Amino acid sequence: MTPYFGYVRVSTARQGDGVSLDQQKSAIEAHAKANGLSIVDWFEEKESASKRGRRVFNRMLGELEKRGVAGVVIHKIDRSARHLADWVWVGELIDRGVDVRFAHENLDLTTRSGRLTGDMLAVIAADYSRNLRDEVKKGLYGRLKQGFYPFRAPVGYVDRGGGKTKAIDPVKGPLIRLAFELYASRRYSLETLRFELHRRGLRQRTGKPLSLEGVSTILNNPFYIGLIRIKCTNQMFDGQHTPLVTKTLFDRAQAILRNRVNTKVLVHDFAFRRLLRCASCGYALTGERQKGHVYYRCHKRSCPRVSIREDDAFIELRWFHELIRFTDKDLRDMRDLVEETNGEAAARHAIEEARIKRAVGLANERLARLTDAVLDGLIDKDAYEERKAVLLSERRGLLDELERPPEGTRADRLLEKFERGNAAYLGVISAMTDEVRDSLEKTTSNLRVEGKYLVIKPRFPFGEIAKRRLFNLGAAYRDVLRTDGSICRRDNSLRLPALATAGIVLLGHRSDDERLAG
Repeated sequence: MTPYFGYVRVSTARQGDGVSLDQQKSAIEAHAKANGLSIVDWFEEKESASKRGRRVFNRMLGELEKRGVAGVVIHKIDRSARHLADWVWVGELIDRGVDVRFAHENLDLTTRSGRLTGDMLAVIAADYSRNLRDEVKKGLYGRLKQGFYPFRAPVGYVDRGGGKTKAIDPVKGPLIRLAFELYASRRYSLETLRFELHRRGLRQRTGKPLSLEGVSTILNNPFYIGLIRIKCTNQMFDGQHTPLVTKTLFDRAQAILRNRVNTKVLVHDFAFRRLLRCASCGYALTGERQKGHVYYRCHKRSCPRVSIREDDAFIELRWFHELIRFTDKDLRDMRDLVEETNGEAAARHAIEEARIKRAVGLANERLARLTDAVLDGLIDKDAYEERKAVLLSERRGLLDELERPPEGTRADRLLEKFERGNAAYLGVISAMTDEVRDSLEKTTSNLRVEGKYLVIKPRFPFGEIAKRRLFNLGAAYRDVLRTDGSICRRDNSLRLPALATAGIVLLGHRSDDERLAG
């Protein structure tokens, strides 16, 4: 029996898992049996024939000459040539004497009439492929214009079926938001961020950390702020799905990615890293671990005695945060006062909301005029897409403002600071690095070290609160006045070791030494 190859093809891998390939093979085997042919090898393709460069088809063309096979049997013409260039290759094979047969079409391609019929069928197949591609594009763009993403959901979202918006993944969605927050903090590079995300549970399906390209793709994808970008056409659409991050946070990450903001990767994440400064030279103290303890030292030769142990700094900061704490009763009284002043804030918020809505309406009008301009031929498509992306981004920012909770009154913000002081105390006594840094950034503006003592400059209103508490204590002790410069400085800074050594008990709490002695 004459040896032949068998070639079968489906357009997608999903079709390859079904019965289509088996049906094509059965038809080819029946044709081979009826004509005394032997199929010595099969070539299976799972790729659209409308694209040139099919790997399996090209490999078969090369094997035909190498192995001395008489020809190839294909199910139908449209399985081999929905692209006219492929049909040209088939014609060249026929011209070189290779026997090309089609199990479905009874054609003799060695005759003029057979070749003409084959050419016509190939043209029809190519036209069908082009029409199908255009119809698929119409459907996709129709979905995109409606705000639906017709492809697989990106990481952090899940698919809910056709014609429905992507839903936020309850597990991976918060991790994607965390990825933006961590990167925007400038404490992580792409390399360290992918391992941190792996530690927190965001990883590949194989369980490995995300690749650098994967992390970069996430941080560059505007889908997470509610916009849909099609890379191949550089088009932007307004999505109907719920955003995972705000435009402000997204822009912050973009600025870091494009090197507009410096990022420094941490090697030693000490609690007071770059927070403590030398009172003499103004340089930040360097943290270092010696004999099981962390010390912060000034390495300038003119400041050899400026050094403080981390444990001692924590003790002094606890004294300060005890000074700025409020009782639950005080906070309740303040909340009652704040509620009386919120009427004016509601009126101002209504005015601001109306302004933003007018701006959103103006952005919609500009988008409509832009569409009219491209339809009238006043601008080209590239300029249209570029301007459209800018307008959609601006409108997304306005919508973020509209969805943002109303800002509180001045009394609200003051109450928030008082509550922040109480929360800062918990952060300091917990001695956790992130909590400590967050607490100090909210309550202090400057931390200096004089010799071995810490000098604290509080933020408003914590300095005033601390001084009032110091003066109200009224504890009499020799050699130190309540307004002495060693405690309260003219620049509103506080030096607390004098209080600690004098043994003053703040707000009913004992000092650390007294706790140990007790």
